[in-house]
Parts: sequence; C-alpha cells; structure tokens
Amino acid sequence: MLLNCKNGVFSWEIHRAIGVTQKSAWFMLHRIRLAAQNKTFNKLAGEVEVDETFIGGKARNMHADKREEKIHGRGPDGKTIVAAVLELGGTVRAQVCRTRRKRELQEMIRENVEAGSEVFTDALKSYDGLNEFQHQVIDHAQAYVRGSVHTNGLENFWSLLKRSIHGTYVSVEPFHLFRYVDEQAFRYNNRNMNDIQRFVFAMRHIVGRRLTYKQLTGKTAEVPDEL
Repeated sequence: MLLNCKNGVFSWEIHRAIGVTQKSAWFMLHRIRLAAQNKTFNKLAGEVEVDETFIGGKARNMHADKREEKIHGRGPDGKTIVAAVLELGGTVRAQVCRTRRKRELQEMIRENVEAGSEVFTDALKSYDGLNEFQHQVIDHAQAYVRGSVHTNGLENFWSLLKRSIHGTYVSVEPFHLFRYVDEQAFRYNNRNMNDIQRFVFAMRHIVGRRLTYKQLTGKTAEVPDEL
C-alpha cells in the first residue's frame, strides 16, 4: 500500500486494515521507507533540472496560537527546504537542506550530476558559478519555459510530494521529513513498474538495513543505518 498508493498511506489506515496498533503501523511504514531509500554512486547526466521548495504547515490550517508561534512572516519562515535534481525523463534525487545558500545547493548538484551535463535552474543567485556544467537559467519572473529549458518536471514532483504530505500525512516533523521525501522519490523513480515489481524491488533493498524504534524516535545516541 505504501509503495503503490500515489499519495502514500497513513499509519491509522494500516492500523485499521491489518489489526496492529497505530504505533506499530507507524514503525512498520518507516522501515519500508528505509528500504525505499536510493543509495547509488551513479550520477545523472544529459539534461538535468534543479529546483528547491519549502515544506511546512499552512497558516490557515493552524490554530491561532500555533500560527503565531510557527509562522513569522512570509515565504520560507518556519518551513523546511527540500532540493532536488531530475534527469529529463528519468530519475529524481531529492534531499532536505538546511539552507538555500550556494555552498549547500551546489554541493548537492555536484554530488549527483555528471560534469558537462546541461543543468537547468531558476534565477536563484545560489546557482551562479556552476562552471563545470552547461548551466542555463530560466527566470520565472519572465517565463516558465524557454525552448527545452525549464524546471516543470520538478514542479510536477513537488506537487506529488506536497499532495502526499498535506493530504495524507497532514503533519510531518522536520526531523522525519527526509523519510517522506525518499518515499515519494521511490514511487516517482519506479513509476513504470507495476505494483508487484515495485514491491519486490523495494523489499530486496531492506537486506542489511536496520532501523530500531529508539533510533526512529531519537531516543538513542546510536547512529541510524540510513544516515
């Protein structure tokens, strides 16, 4: 259900469907998200889109006290940054970032994209200086597409990610956000598989990976396998 439902599946739904406690269902789902994590040294190449977005609660959905506490102004305040690279017609790699500064975003690009590839970004100044790539910029204040230069593929991925978080999970702590990002990236990258193929592929990747409840809840100093 988790790997094949387009918008994910809530732990309470698993609790009702198979008769385990909600706490057990939540733990089980996170162990499956661990299996869905993509660990590869292969880099993306060709035409690659790069973009970032903000994930966080919508002020209109919050109680007045929470709204005052968590939302201080507009835009990124009180939200978490997620950045991604997407090979045209292929694979997406997404990760939670601390900032949108040049050092962090460009390090993510260089780790995941082959030098010499065409890289398409918006006009954010943090992308200036990608000299080892064929870097092209689309300024969204003027247009969203210029020939083959755009970030529309990642806009589609952000739409799927936010639909799952706001529509299914409703409230995701920043501490756990990377797990939900990995889940959505897995479904996106394996969208051409059927349900059985996607399930078997993920379960093969749980071998050698272990996640304890204490690690998941941050109640131990032991470093989780996925980190």
